[in-house]
Amino acid sequence: MNSPRINWPTLEALLGRAAGLLDAARLAYGHGTTNAHDEAVWLMLWCLGLPLDSDLASLASRPVSPEEQARVLALIERRISTRLPAAYLTREAWLQGVPFYVDERVIVPRSFIAELVAGAEGADSIDTWLGEHTRRVLDLCTGNGSLAVLAALAWPEVTVDAADLCADALAVARINVQRHGLQHRIRLIESDGWAQVPDRYDLILCNPPYVSRASMAALPAEYRAEPALALDGGLGGSDDGMDFVRHLLDHALQHMNEHAVLVLEIGNEREHFERAFPTLLAYWPQTSAGAGPILLLTREALEDWQATRHLTGGAA
Repeated sequence: MNSPRINWPTLEALLGRAAGLLDAARLAYGHGTTNAHDEAVWLMLWCLGLPLDSDLASLASRPVSPEEQARVLALIERRISTRLPAAYLTREAWLQGVPFYVDERVIVPRSFIAELVAGAEGADSIDTWLGEHTRRVLDLCTGNGSLAVLAALAWPEVTVDAADLCADALAVARINVQRHGLQHRIRLIESDGWAQVPDRYDLILCNPPYVSRASMAALPAEYRAEPALALDGGLGGSDDGMDFVRHLLDHALQHMNEHAVLVLEIGNEREHFERAFPTLLAYWPQTSAGAGPILLLTREALEDWQATRHLTGGAA
C-alpha cells in the first residue's frame, strides 16, 4: 500500500510568505541586503542550513517540514519585533564575498572601502596608488576587523595593523582574524585614534565615526541598534560629524611613509567634509554608490594642506 502523500509547503511558498511579512513590517535595510525579498532569502537559507549562494530556482519545489517552517517564521518574527539587523540574529555578515562574525559589540560591516580593496566591479581599485613600496597597512577604527582581513587577503605581501578604541570590538576582530588564519599578519592594537599607533604606514584605511548630528537623529531602529561610538561623529561636540576626522587628518602625516595614501570613508557626509576642509585636495573614487562615500588623500596633498591651511582658513 502506498503511503499517503504529505502535502508540505514548498520553499518557494515559504519564501513568499516570509518576504511578505518583512515587507509589511516596513523595516529598514542596508546591513547586507537592500529589500525584503533578499532579506527573506538570507534568513530562510541560514535558518535551514542551506548555502547562501544556493540556486533558488532549483530549490523552489523543495518541501519544507512544519518544524522547518516554524523555525523560519520564528526568525522572521524576531527580525520584525526586535528591529535588529539580520546579521545580529545570524551572527554572520558577508563583505565582498567573505564571511565575518558579528554581534552587537560592533557595527555590521558594510564599508565601501571594501569595494576598492577587493577590486569590485564598477568600483575604482586602490592598486593604482600602490606599488612595490606598499608593505605596511593600517586599518584605523577596525571594528570587527573586516577591512584588515580583506587587505591581508588582497595583498599577501603586506602586514596589517588593525586599531580600535573599543576593547569589545577588538575581541570580535580577533575572532575574524583567527577565522581567516591571519593572526601572523594582522596585529590588533587598542588605541584612541592615533594615541597608541606606533608606526608609519604605506596605506591607511579608515572607516571612522562620521555621522552628523542631524543624520544620527534620523537613523532607523536597525542603525540605532549598533554601537553609537562607531557611528556618531559628533561625540566631541560638533554638529557636522567631523570630530574624529579632524583628529585623523591633523596627525596623519606623522604616520605616513613617503608615497603613502589614506583612504577615508565619510558616507553621506561629503558636504560636511568639504565644508570642514575646503582647501584639502581629495580624490573621490568610484563605488557602487557613485563618487562620494570614499575619498583618497595622498601624502603630498596632506603636506600642501598642512602648509597652507592657516593662510586660507582650513580646519585646524
